[in-house]
Amino acid sequence: MTTDSLFRRAHTRAVDARQAAREFHAGVSQPDMAMVIFFCSSEYDLEALGDELNRLFGDVPLLGCTTAGEIGPGGYCGHSLSGVSFPAAACVVAADRFPLLQQFKFSAGQTFAKNLLQSLESRSPEVSTSNTFAFLLIDGLSVREEPVVYTLQSVLGNIPLCGGSAGDDRKFASTWIFHEGAFHTDSTLLILVSTPLPFRVFKTQHFVSEKERLVVTEADATNRVVKEINGLPAAEEYARVLGVTVAELTPDRYSETPIVVVIDGTDYVRSVQKVNPDGSLTFFCAIEDGLVLRVARGADIVSNLEQAFGHIQEEIGPLQLCIGCDCILRNLELARKHLTEQTADLFDRNNTIGFSTYGEQYGGVHVNQTFTGIAIGTPLEKIDG
Repeated sequence: MTTDSLFRRAHTRAVDARQAAREFHAGVSQPDMAMVIFFCSSEYDLEALGDELNRLFGDVPLLGCTTAGEIGPGGYCGHSLSGVSFPAAACVVAADRFPLLQQFKFSAGQTFAKNLLQSLESRSPEVSTSNTFAFLLIDGLSVREEPVVYTLQSVLGNIPLCGGSAGDDRKFASTWIFHEGAFHTDSTLLILVSTPLPFRVFKTQHFVSEKERLVVTEADATNRVVKEINGLPAAEEYARVLGVTVAELTPDRYSETPIVVVIDGTDYVRSVQKVNPDGSLTFFCAIEDGLVLRVARGADIVSNLEQAFGHIQEEIGPLQLCIGCDCILRNLELARKHLTEQTADLFDRNNTIGFSTYGEQYGGVHVNQTFTGIAIGTPLEKIDG
């Protein structure tokens, strides 16, 4: 049996930007590349990094973003560069950037997605939901994920989409998307891939929701702030349900007992970012008046991930590649529980490349504390051979 991957992954911890670019290029370079996707620390000199990557890769499409941590053969890392090359023999790619997210309009987003889909179809006429997936990278501080991902998915229809919000090593100052040779802020990057290889777009989370309902009775949706839950100050009511005081609502506490919303029978995590002095709660995702929420409790995060990979392998065989978007809050939880190395080994056994995000996208929904991914498997003839 052979499961040699068509995709070349690499991961470098070189501190110098140009040296990192050279080591990365040496690791992923292969003949006739359709594209290279990379994830990098914002601590690098981004101008030098981009310049060296452009020099080394030439005309190969380079797509990527800054992160809150990188995932690759080197495990979970900070101040590193990870990524993967896609061979042209295995896929057709179309990618484009939508700028000025603060001015994003539904109609403009639809036109953008339609044009990109037409571009892919012009070069791969057999595009369908069974052979095409979408990968999204978006400015993680834009607060525009919800309208963007909803709009793009509305055009893509049943073509599965997942992605992640770019980070900046938890500085929360500026996040960057790389496209056409330069880093950009206030942007989103949509990548469409058509491939004959088996794949699955998936999400997994290790939380189970409880029964008690939390109804949002006053919210500032634009700024993702909830002022009242069940007619009471939001932080006070959230603390009551958890059985703690407001003073005990620390980042560790609300990352381990997040809030979820149920959409079409599926739980989607809505993580609390912070408790505000006025008793309101700021979230990482949009929250609107009337939304019904539930508190969730965490299960075994590693077992949950193992099960997810196991189910996917049953469907598409050993994984040649998994592109993973892993919430930074999951990374922090793994570190607290001393499970980082165990999880990194699991990722490496499944040929995972990815990054720690400021949020994740799945379908038309923006979520938190979730692992979203694109798993590319092995054709049956290779497994049998």
